[in-house]
Amino acid sequence: MRTGANILWFVLGGWAMALMWWAAAVLMAISIIGLPWTRACWEIGLLSLAPFGREVISHAELTGQESGGLAAVRLIANILWLPLGLVLAIVHLVHAVAMFITIIGIPFGLQDLKLAALSLAPVGKRVVTVELADAARAAGAQGQLDRIRQR
Repeated sequence: MRTGANILWFVLGGWAMALMWWAAAVLMAISIIGLPWTRACWEIGLLSLAPFGREVISHAELTGQESGGLAAVRLIANILWLPLGLVLAIVHLVHAVAMFITIIGIPFGLQDLKLAALSLAPVGKRVVTVELADAARAAGAQGQLDRIRQR
């Protein structure tokens, strides 16, 4: 099912979304000061190529460790990213509206909305399989439950 949905997504414009993100990655890499955003753009480009079966999760959720002082750095990085992120989000929103026109396009429009939200603050996020994201969240919930029970 995921493979079929990803193939259809690719045909319906996923390739263009991926190229847009990879162009942003190249711009970030060329600018030198944009290097921290290069990896995020590349990963999101891969997600844009085949979004079904993959999910975005915060680095802290994935590793189970809060990064402490890096939260402020991530916030600043995401604020600096916002002008380009808004442009990318608008492109995803326009594509989502086009997808929502038909009933068959609704799942594709939802993927575009996921990508639009990610466009606004990509730093500190990782793209993983749905299964890995579920496992990381379950492990985090189990850790919280263990701490509560120890009180």
